[in-house]
Amino acid sequence: MYEPKGLFMHRSIVLVVLSFLLLTGCASHQIPVRHKVALSSDSERIAYDVVGSGKTALVFIHGWSCDGRYWQQQIPAFAGDYQVITVDLAGHGHSSVGRSDYSMVAFAHDVKAIVDQERIERAILVGHSMGGAVIAEAARLMPARVVGVIGVDTLQNVAERIPQSVVDEMAQPFEADFTMAVKDFVAPMFPEGTDETLAAWVKEDMSSAPKAIALNAFRNYLGRYVTGESATAFDEVRVPVISINARLWPTALEENRKHIDDYQLMYIEDAGHFPMLERPEAFNELLKQAIDSIEEKGSKPI
Repeated sequence: MYEPKGLFMHRSIVLVVLSFLLLTGCASHQIPVRHKVALSSDSERIAYDVVGSGKTALVFIHGWSCDGRYWQQQIPAFAGDYQVITVDLAGHGHSSVGRSDYSMVAFAHDVKAIVDQERIERAILVGHSMGGAVIAEAARLMPARVVGVIGVDTLQNVAERIPQSVVDEMAQPFEADFTMAVKDFVAPMFPEGTDETLAAWVKEDMSSAPKAIALNAFRNYLGRYVTGESATAFDEVRVPVISINARLWPTALEENRKHIDDYQLMYIEDAGHFPMLERPEAFNELLKQAIDSIEEKGSKPI
């Protein structure tokens, strides 16, 4: 659809300013960042950033239609003690977009490619939203190297089953008007009182994702709740799994424990679906507790 040049320029300037305001909190720390690329199993080029060093690597996986920038508030908090890696999954951020099927297993291979390239022997995987399914699959791929899995506002009920008709109904608005549908989809995920600049940035950013890729990933992710893969993925996961969830949606603690050998639940209060951005200090404290819990259990399978 035609958009007047002046309006386009105005929107571009606004997006740049919003991005700057969101990310400058980390820039002041002057932490050296290594920008790197790994080849996934299907030769997709996976962009990632590496900061810090340590015996344990924290590998951060973003959610649907997001990218590694969503973890910027965690980098300065953890890079002093850990090797911190933020990933752009295939089809997201600066990674390549040539994949035909954006499945959770394919995304897990993106993570494995990075772990392989960096020669990481001890990793804790942190995944937000859709990233929770990705890290479950990645843990299955690398049982000897993944020592813990931390989901962020995800894994609310891995045993939940959804009819295919419901998935189709949920996808329809995205197919009709992707940009507006994403904004409408994301808006209720922020609690009342959320910083308006942050909420506006997330809505604009996510609604700018490539439509075809986003729809493919959306159907693949929710399809796991149609087939039951959301639960069976944990059959081979023998390391601690911890959720740091908001109270936006209820988390079925006991149901999850039926399918996950070692499952813990932490709640972050007064936050929505993006707690790492909304309440970074409170979130980082809970994340530290989760990491410490995993570290205390050591690297041996449970």
